[in-house]
Amino acid sequence: MIDVKATLSDAQERMEMAAMYLADELTHIRAGRANTAILDGVKVDSYGSKVPLNQVATVSTPDARTIAIRPWDKKAIKDIEKAIMDSDVGITPENNGEVIRLGIPQPTEERRKELVKQCNKIGERTKVEVRNVRGEVKDKLKKAIKDGLSEDLEKDAENDLQKVHDKFIKRIDELLTEKQKEIMTV
Repeated sequence: MIDVKATLSDAQERMEMAAMYLADELTHIRAGRANTAILDGVKVDSYGSKVPLNQVATVSTPDARTIAIRPWDKKAIKDIEKAIMDSDVGITPENNGEVIRLGIPQPTEERRKELVKQCNKIGERTKVEVRNVRGEVKDKLKKAIKDGLSEDLEKDAENDLQKVHDKFIKRIDELLTEKQKEIMTV
């Protein structure tokens, strides 16, 4: 027979992972403010191996429109600059020999609307994933009735599942609303 608590716990965990994925994806969408997360995927060729940028330099945001990269080894500055140029960051680095600066441009109104659409697409995919988890668990519960689970327990579990589902859909909407505000604020 099915362990209802474990099944609901697993569903909640999977929905949580979907929400965390969304939050992570939204941090990578540039909203016109300096955010060091846009450099998370940059790998630098350092001493013959590719390493994450944050392992060879300090990455900071001195102001709202600038990201500063200060290499620990000054010899690595050219490699860091090349890695940024080769990445999909889309910003040309300014190298003064000690610090690399990335100036974050102010997005146009049209670009901000595109970014909001992009956020909504990612958000909708996440909602679909949460709904799919709910659907899978509902199917398991329906099968469990045939295996001897009482209909009352099944209904209670389904109600609990719906509450968890609603909580995560609300959280996804909150994350999207927050990001949309960030993008549309000039």
